Amino acid sequence: MTLDIAKLEHFRDEIRLLTLKELEHRGFGHYGGSLSIVETLAVLYGEVLNVDPTHHKNPEGDYFILSKGHAGPALYAALSLRGFFSEDLLYTLNENGTKLPSHPDRNLTPGIDMTTGSLGQGISVATGVALSNKLSNKENYTYCIVGDGELNEGQCWEAFQFAAHHQLNRLIVFIDDNKKQLDGYTADIIDPLDLQDKFEAFGFYTIKVDGSSIKEIYAAIKRGKSQNDLPVAIILDTVKGQGVPCIENIMANHHLRPTEQQHEEILTAISELEAKVGGIA
Repeated sequence: MTLDIAKLEHFRDEIRLLTLKELEHRGFGHYGGSLSIVETLAVLYGEVLNVDPTHHKNPEGDYFILSKGHAGPALYAALSLRGFFSEDLLYTLNENGTKLPSHPDRNLTPGIDMTTGSLGQGISVATGVALSNKLSNKENYTYCIVGDGELNEGQCWEAFQFAAHHQLNRLIVFIDDNKKQLDGYTADIIDPLDLQDKFEAFGFYTIKVDGSSIKEIYAAIKRGKSQNDLPVAIILDTVKGQGVPCIENIMANHHLRPTEQQHEEILTAISELEAKVGGIA
């Protein structure tokens, strides 16, 4: 089957639109790191993941864990579009009593496989899930998105060593290399050096791609699945605030409480995306 790039790009635009709308409705939140994983979520939830909104706990289904849990708003948008819950629920983001807290919670939100937010713990659980499935001779894949700033946590590297040692070849890890974290540029806080070299040294089959390219992300997943012995690391070369220039250009865009001018610029970006996707039913 030929990959329908246009369909996935439309899905990408829908995810980006709903991510902006829910954050704007709340008035603040994690804009930068949510937007930088939109393309990856579009590929996963639009083409790759074996998931069923009507039977989420299917033991034969794939697992997805958002280790960088602060990017929850983008994941919520993708889940809503896939039918796990209605769009209306998005506008309760981070409110008292919501099913959509700031960081994903498996006990609250339909479609969430693992509660995340404490950085480093999501990837640790993902390796455990992948090992469990391997020991049970299951063919499920476990997918996990880790932030580049999150790699400051030593727990991540313990998990990567564990994954390689156990040859968890059905574990696919995405590293969102958007170059920034809460306090500034990752290179200024703890220089990650060459991530591709590091993951290869840790025993991963490693691919670096343009994290804004649907085609490259999908091709990397396909390549990763074609080898049989190693866990897979896909390094996403991204931009914090990706796809929304007015947010990309804000230095401190990890967690943003927009000014009045920024708010107007974001509303303009929302209008442009609405026109592009033709509205969302």
